[in-house]
Amino acid sequence: MDRKPRVVHDGDAELRVSAPKRSAAGLPSLTETLPHAVQQMGPSRAWKTLRAMNQKDGFDCMSCAWPDPPDRKLAEFCENGAKAVGWEADPLKIPAGFWDGNGVGSLAGRSEYWLGQQGRLVEPVYKPAGSEHYRPVGWDEAFRIIARELHALDSPDQATFYTSGRTSNEAAFLYQLFVRAFGTNNLPDCSNMCHESTGLAMGETIGVGKSAVSYTDFAKADLIIIMGQNPGTCHPRMLTALEEAKLAGASIVAVNPLPEAGLINFKNPQRPRGLIGKGTDLADQFLQIRLAGDMALMQAVSKRVLDAEAAAPGTVLDHAFLSEHCQGLAEFQAHLADLDDQEVLAATGLQSVEIDELAARYLRAEKVIITWAMGLTQHRKAVPTIKEIINLLLLRGNIGKPGAGPSPIRGHSNVQGDRTMGIWEKMPPRFLDALQQEFGFEPPRKDGTDVVDSIRGMRDGRIKVLVALGGNLVHAVSDTAVAESAVRSTRLSVQISTKLNRSHAVVGEQALILPALGRSEIDRQASGEQFVTVEDTVCAVHASAGRLEPISELALSEVSIVCRLARAVLGENVPVDWAALEGNYDAVREHISHVVPGFEDFNAKIRHLGGFVLPHGPRDSRTFPTATGKAMFTVNSLETITVPAGRLLLQSVRSHDQFNTTMYSLNDRYRGVKKGRMVLFVHPGDLAALGLSDGGYVDVHSEADDGVDRVLRQLRLVSYPTARGCVTAYFPEANVLVPLDSTAEGSNTPASKSVIVRLEPAAAPRFETAAGHRSQGGA
Repeated sequence: MDRKPRVVHDGDAELRVSAPKRSAAGLPSLTETLPHAVQQMGPSRAWKTLRAMNQKDGFDCMSCAWPDPPDRKLAEFCENGAKAVGWEADPLKIPAGFWDGNGVGSLAGRSEYWLGQQGRLVEPVYKPAGSEHYRPVGWDEAFRIIARELHALDSPDQATFYTSGRTSNEAAFLYQLFVRAFGTNNLPDCSNMCHESTGLAMGETIGVGKSAVSYTDFAKADLIIIMGQNPGTCHPRMLTALEEAKLAGASIVAVNPLPEAGLINFKNPQRPRGLIGKGTDLADQFLQIRLAGDMALMQAVSKRVLDAEAAAPGTVLDHAFLSEHCQGLAEFQAHLADLDDQEVLAATGLQSVEIDELAARYLRAEKVIITWAMGLTQHRKAVPTIKEIINLLLLRGNIGKPGAGPSPIRGHSNVQGDRTMGIWEKMPPRFLDALQQEFGFEPPRKDGTDVVDSIRGMRDGRIKVLVALGGNLVHAVSDTAVAESAVRSTRLSVQISTKLNRSHAVVGEQALILPALGRSEIDRQASGEQFVTVEDTVCAVHASAGRLEPISELALSEVSIVCRLARAVLGENVPVDWAALEGNYDAVREHISHVVPGFEDFNAKIRHLGGFVLPHGPRDSRTFPTATGKAMFTVNSLETITVPAGRLLLQSVRSHDQFNTTMYSLNDRYRGVKKGRMVLFVHPGDLAALGLSDGGYVDVHSEADDGVDRVLRQLRLVSYPTARGCVTAYFPEANVLVPLDSTAEGSNTPASKSVIVRLEPAAAPRFETAAGHRSQGGA
């Protein structure tokens, strides 16, 4: 049903700050979740969606990629998952008249939160060249506009085709098929900005860039080391698995610059102990590491393991595993013999006794999982850092056995599946060969552009058309001013979306918005109701079928949009029956079964309730598909970031009520922030050393080698127990401070977690009140 527009306030005029929490979830998560879902969707719609979410016969959560347990609970969702479905299944519609009163310039001045609260997109709209306003347009005309602009290019490589990690396997496979049939490998996706460093590091060392553990492995582990990760906010259902592991006897270590409530204490809202009791203390040890110090920590622990072996030969290392399955140990051992202990302490900001304790825990444990997220992947030395995790695990055979292994935790719900389906600018020849054999055309073989290179290409005029299947590229990528200027220089930008975001306001000379169905909605095609599939963070593939009636008869599924776009652009140039693929998704899965390893007999396997798990050589059989057929120890030179006096290291993070660039509210409950986002978390000792005060305001300037003065203005200072010398601001607001060329070596991922900044005192911002008077913010 239609609803009245919401009253949404922009800005931080009502910003309030209180002490951070020391426990996560519990009763507050229920009092947050249920009223929010009802407010966003209405009671009946909320009931229908939440009871089907993450169930074996329901639909998959559209936020994080955390796996589902074998046995599902009645409420198999977390607070942020419920907010995600409430945001997507919003019955409020953007009316046609909205566009007359809101030009792109006006929309660009609105906050991300305001944009997302305007309701669902329900019809295609087009902004012609020379106009500030979108206008409704028919689907056929929209596809003709795209085809016209793509055909006018001098080369297919003058277009780039972005993909969000919420896209289903079926839509992702068809999208890469269309793009490669068009003639380019320009397939940037959100992996380029998050776990690209993981894929490269693990691919080179063990041959597979995916998690080598299953959901049930967590409860079998003796030790779980959690690095650069905040499960309580970014994937809250992981806390349940950690609680299960803790109750089974596991030791848990948290390695992070910030103390995060979810790793201190978890009050499971599905247990009486979590609602009325003290909950479960999770982390047995908290290592408050300096930003970018993780590689030094891993090397230091590995050296202590090697020293223990030297003191008691034959009793510490897993010699049988090392002899049969590994290569490069001698070189690694020789390299660590020269490790400088003082450099390690300077890099990590830790004490020797803390590292000794972690090493002792590792040596006592027979089964160890090391898990990480973007706190590790978004540094210049991210790739060697992750290689050092693999080095440590290999020493005692902690891979390929129950309860042990490397476990990168993916962010968006199907970002891993997108890559499996071919959404990558560097897909290997074997995939392209299979595509050619299946469809009868020659795919392009030259590597395409990733996210950062696509922005460079648009900036430099080499890329003239941007098509985005979901996501919010302009606000997710680094160097905001450069990214916005780059997109505005294109001839056409196309966004396939469910709701408004900043990428609809920062657009090319021409712009299209194409409304897509959400994952929670019923997808009807010529052959009947369809389901799609996703791959979670532990390589499990399962079905997802929406339960709600579509928001609009003009909104199409992503599969339909891709197939119709391909027909409009390609015509009869490639022998693909796009209409048949749109009409029956089984036909799409049949093609996938012939092209993508592990998906043989896809249609039969996916119909087993709960889906299936993809094969994984290192996990399943200790076989390593590397260049040598062995797991590879690597030698990585330790480099410490030198921070000049009076400067600090900045990282960007999400707030609690946020997923990627989507804001569910302006609150960050666990960190004590309410009704605002323009804050900077600083250690009280650093505030004192810089002559600054808690509650004051600063302009934050990044200091890069290119000499450009990038600045984020009027952030409120929050005295916070972060690591000394390290400060934190929210993503994506802090992206303006990250230079486009500051990326991880090898993976080209923006280095958003280690930006050198200086703080300059600033006046408090002033806000318009409801009566039109001006007032100073903050209290």
